[in-house]
Amino acid sequence: MGLSAGIVGLPNVGKSTLFNTITNSSVEAANYPFATIEPNVGMVKVPDNRLIELGKLISPLKLTSALFTFVDIAGLVKGASKGEGLGNQFLANIREVDAICHVVRCFSDKNITHVYDDVDPIRDTEIINLELIMADLDTVEKRHAKIGQKAKSGDKPSAFEMGICQKILAKLRNNEMLNRSDYSEEEYVYIRNYNLLTIKPVLFIANIDEADVSNPLSNKYYSDFKKHIESNSKNKVIPVSVSIEFEISQLSDDDKVIFMEDMGLKETGLNSITKATYDLLGLETYFTFGKDETKAWTFKKGMTAPQCAGIIHSDFEKGFIKAEVMNWSDLVEFKTENSVKEHGKLRLEGKDYLMKDGDVVYFKFNV
Repeated sequence: MGLSAGIVGLPNVGKSTLFNTITNSSVEAANYPFATIEPNVGMVKVPDNRLIELGKLISPLKLTSALFTFVDIAGLVKGASKGEGLGNQFLANIREVDAICHVVRCFSDKNITHVYDDVDPIRDTEIINLELIMADLDTVEKRHAKIGQKAKSGDKPSAFEMGICQKILAKLRNNEMLNRSDYSEEEYVYIRNYNLLTIKPVLFIANIDEADVSNPLSNKYYSDFKKHIESNSKNKVIPVSVSIEFEISQLSDDDKVIFMEDMGLKETGLNSITKATYDLLGLETYFTFGKDETKAWTFKKGMTAPQCAGIIHSDFEKGFIKAEVMNWSDLVEFKTENSVKEHGKLRLEGKDYLMKDGDVVYFKFNV
């Protein structure tokens, strides 16, 4: 599945450094606003120890992780939706992503300028949110005007859509972010075609001081921001020291372990971000297991076996017959597929089977 998240925030909050760390790339990260002129796109391997354990069993020729796309957007400022800063072209760049990772500055550093001169994560978040709201307002107002005549003429689909637009406009004009759960499935068929920004799930990433990584709540900026977000929405806030994450990304695997122990870190912030983004989007992982390739595949919770087979190839879904399924932990325990079967842990599942996180599957199909 082509899944992606857009990284947004004010200038100089650590977005590009975070992107460099995530993708292990060398995107420019400079101490001045608008260093990022074009959106940078990078693919990141989703860390999964289960895949590594499966690989140890047969040492496949290829061990393939699930991939996630991150899009780094230039820093937004007040008025971006009307062309301020580098304009609303950057808002257009995140209309296609599945989720938004909103980076917020929660550290003080006189050597790194703040576009509004002082650190205030709540204010900064509201500035970005308002720009997203204004951009969506423009989109929906144009659509509302376009279908107006058809709706008045008695066209039922247009009249229905007109009602949806009016419902959305009421919220946006009240400076409210949209929530997917406020709309029926029938309404959402129309809404998803608008590619609205404020209806996308959001993960907040609080960029904290290096000194606070072992105890993030000691950072007052983060502590106050976390309380504000979690008391006003269902969104999560992940504390990360972007500068430390960048340092970790430059180390060897052995040195990473030592460095993280010294810093009091149980896992990297990047792993936390990936896990939180997966949870935000309702994503899970299944595996295919073979000597040529053992691979992790991403799917959405609630997908059936044929639908998951279709992620590999559309023919697999069309000609689906059944699926041989086992849990990854059973395979690791019993070492081989035959042994899993002998212990009664291999199942045959049909078209109605809902795939589970950690399934190892072999699809049988006929086309």
